[in-house]
Amino acid sequence: PSQFSLTNSILGREEFSKDVNSIVQSRKNLGDLAGTRVAVVNGPNLYEMQSLCKCLSAPGPHALLMAFDLDQISPNDVKTPKLMVKRFGENALSHTMVLLAYEGDADMQTLENRVSTDWHIRELIEQCGGRYHIFNKNWRDRSRDKELLQKIDRMLASVGGRHYTSRSYAQAEESVRKEERKLLKKRATETEEAWRELEKQYRGEALRWQVDSYNSSVGGEIRAKAEMDNAWLRTSLAVGAGLGMATGAAMGMRATVGPLS
Repeated sequence: PSQFSLTNSILGREEFSKDVNSIVQSRKNLGDLAGTRVAVVNGPNLYEMQSLCKCLSAPGPHALLMAFDLDQISPNDVKTPKLMVKRFGENALSHTMVLLAYEGDADMQTLENRVSTDWHIRELIEQCGGRYHIFNKNWRDRSRDKELLQKIDRMLASVGGRHYTSRSYAQAEESVRKEERKLLKKRATETEEAWRELEKQYRGEALRWQVDSYNSSVGGEIRAKAEMDNAWLRTSLAVGAGLGMATGAAMGMRATVGPLS
């Protein structure tokens, strides 16, 4: 599926092999896009609840990317933006861009002509504010990385530079932060001991750098754990199981991308 080709292209490595057709739960991977640190979150599909996806991208993504294969896109895909709104909120399309995948050494002008003449591709793109980007499935081809990043930046500028958020994203972030505080408290003794050991080995600026590095490492580890297991996520998953949420063929929303500070 195109979502995995897109993730590989953004990260510049084969995070997903060609034989991967679906994933059981959302996954987050970190990497660099044209020199900018990014997090890419892949969701199973748009038919399932996106609770874990939201925790992994809280407090909200800078861009919601819908990826489609140019050789397989169909009129039925025009419905995908409505699913985006249903799963992510009524304003989700303001942060959404269509990504179109191709394979091989196709001429870019020929691909652009295809986009401008196929009515269902045009309708799909128009629902997302006219925003789209064509990318090569070959993740080694990074020639268009800068252009993609610039398009994301322009999209962000059009909404005041703010990442996307919603009521559920706010709830997810609040729960993740609460879990972070609990985990930090549990590790307080261990952290203080580590600080004392660093104080024995370093002084001045070197000590501050080592402490900052340690705190950053521990903070990242705790954040990752809190994103994967927190009260809001557990409640959301329990509700989803109780409602018997349906699953379907992978389509639509493919990657949530957010530049990291």
